[in-house]
Amino acid sequence: MAEGESCTASAAEGKEDFEIIDKTQIPNATQLKSQEQGRTEEGRWSAPILSLAKRASENLALSYGHALKSASLVGFMSKPVSNDSTAKTSARCHAMEERANLMNMMKLSIKTLIQSALSLGRTLDSDFPPLQQFFVVLEHCLKHGLKVKKTFIGQNKSFFGPLELVEKLCPEASDIATSVKNLPELKTAVGRGRAWLYLALMQKKLADYLKVLLDHKHLLSEFYEPDALMMEEEGAVIVGLLVGLNVIDANLCLKGEDLDSQVGVIDFSLYLKETQDSDGKQDGGITAVLDQKHYVEELNRHLSCTVADLQNKIDCLEKTNSKLQEELAAATDRIGSLQEEQQQLKQQNELIRERSEKSVEVTKEDTKVELDTYKQSRQGLDEMYSDVWKQLKEEKKIRLELEKELELQIGMKTEMEIAMKLLEKDTHEKQDTLVALRQQLEEVKAINLQMFHKSQNAECSLQQKTEAISSFEGKTNEMMSSMKQMEKRLQHAEKARQAAEERCNKMKQELAGRLDSCRQQMSQLDSKCSTLEKELKSEKEQRQTLQRELHQEKDATTLLKTELQQMEGLKKELRKLQDEKQQLEKVCEEQEQALQEMGLHLSQSKLKMEDIKEVNKALKGHTWLKDDEATHCKQCDKEFSISRRKHHCRNCGDIFCNTCSSNELALPSYPKPVRVCDTCHTLLLQQCSSNSS
Repeated sequence: MAEGESCTASAAEGKEDFEIIDKTQIPNATQLKSQEQGRTEEGRWSAPILSLAKRASENLALSYGHALKSASLVGFMSKPVSNDSTAKTSARCHAMEERANLMNMMKLSIKTLIQSALSLGRTLDSDFPPLQQFFVVLEHCLKHGLKVKKTFIGQNKSFFGPLELVEKLCPEASDIATSVKNLPELKTAVGRGRAWLYLALMQKKLADYLKVLLDHKHLLSEFYEPDALMMEEEGAVIVGLLVGLNVIDANLCLKGEDLDSQVGVIDFSLYLKETQDSDGKQDGGITAVLDQKHYVEELNRHLSCTVADLQNKIDCLEKTNSKLQEELAAATDRIGSLQEEQQQLKQQNELIRERSEKSVEVTKEDTKVELDTYKQSRQGLDEMYSDVWKQLKEEKKIRLELEKELELQIGMKTEMEIAMKLLEKDTHEKQDTLVALRQQLEEVKAINLQMFHKSQNAECSLQQKTEAISSFEGKTNEMMSSMKQMEKRLQHAEKARQAAEERCNKMKQELAGRLDSCRQQMSQLDSKCSTLEKELKSEKEQRQTLQRELHQEKDATTLLKTELQQMEGLKKELRKLQDEKQQLEKVCEEQEQALQEMGLHLSQSKLKMEDIKEVNKALKGHTWLKDDEATHCKQCDKEFSISRRKHHCRNCGDIFCNTCSSNELALPSYPKPVRVCDTCHTLLLQQCSSNSS
């Protein structure tokens, strides 16, 4: 390996880092053939097994020789630099040779890995040498023709870049990318790429992921040169070879391994056939035959397991068949019940439809009659309302006129008050007379109010009021003249005072009578107003009742519309039920077809079972019983215990006690004498005696 290490150190300076062994160490194909032909066949082993082993060894030797010769030429081609064209052609030839050598090495590594894994018959660990060499060769294939990327740190040349594209192209690879990123011990891109390859091999999807990359070569062109292995047909061939690795189960532990600092060196010693002595070769042949015998036994065991699995599957299929038949019967019952329900729903729908049509016609007639009555009543109400509105307008006008008259009277009152104040200032002696005059003025105000109420009823009352007002004006003029006379005749004040008191009493009586008549008229007007208000309220109530009836009619129409919509929904449900019925019929037909197919599959599987049993009988005369299946000795029928232990007969495979299997004989599959039961012992002795005779 020292020479290989020196070769790797020199190759690291160039493009690739391969380990090359000297040509003297590589055997020729003729030498290997002569060595294989010189081997002596032993008579005690069967001829077919030896012929198969011989052919396999010859094919392996030929492939190993060609691969090692082509690998030994890597890096030793001379590159003349005469012209640009010759340089390009030499570079292309060199790249083609490198691709061919790498493809041959990949074939060798995959073949040896599969053969070694099948011979072991177990899951492979990361310490398995053929698996390590496979990853080294695959790493060299992925590194071939990589472009150098310049970064701030320096030049970077890693195959993890194209592997990161798989996550974008195939979303199933996202788990691998996340798990690789979450590993804290990985610090370089090379370590991440190696971890990615380990995880893809454990998932048995390495070939699928690389095929996705090859399908998108326009993306790979960013990372690889045009003459790279992944850009040419050799990459597709390697991906096809990687499909065979799906047979292998790998259990690789990434934690604790230093993937960053591992040196990818190809060890060709695994693929070389070392020459040994004849005794050693014979021992190797014996071990190979023993391995083949154990492999056949394991195949038989696997076949028995598959037979048991097939029987379990047949039982499951029978159970599922019975369940499907039950479900079919239930589905048919359900279909019948659904058909009955459908007929009942049709009848109910027809009855509901007839009822709804009748109710719609009745409601339409009622609504027409009610609309006519409502229109007539509304016309009458509108006329009444217009008359009342006219009366209210007239009353408002009369009221405005009376308010104007009141304002005039109020102005007269203010003038009278001013005059009285002047009289009070002039004469303190005539205060009593002024008080009387004020009372007379208040009476005049009351009379004016009575005249205001009287003017509302009729024009005659207005004329009377005007006459009263004129009489009052005359009286006021007389009063003014009397006041002037009183100013002139202060001496006769007492007489005038008495006369004035008498006049005031008379005027009070007259004004009281007029006030009573005005109050009666006001009460009559109030009663009329109350009656009018009551009539308005009654009309409003009638209008509200009509509006309520209209709302009720609208609600009834909406209910009818909803019933019609429900009818449409029921029709849709009927259609859906019919569609479901058709679908159920289709499902029933499909299930019947599936049952027929299942019957065919069952018959085929039974035939296959019989074929497998016949093959198993041909390969091995008897089945090898498991320890858990036997509790008593097959011959003496005694129960096994700690003192009475179980022993297998190497001929029939059954379990016996020590006394019933104490004999030993040499069998063809065992080189030494092995334990045999009494019955097999007698049968074998009889066969030997018959053969010798």
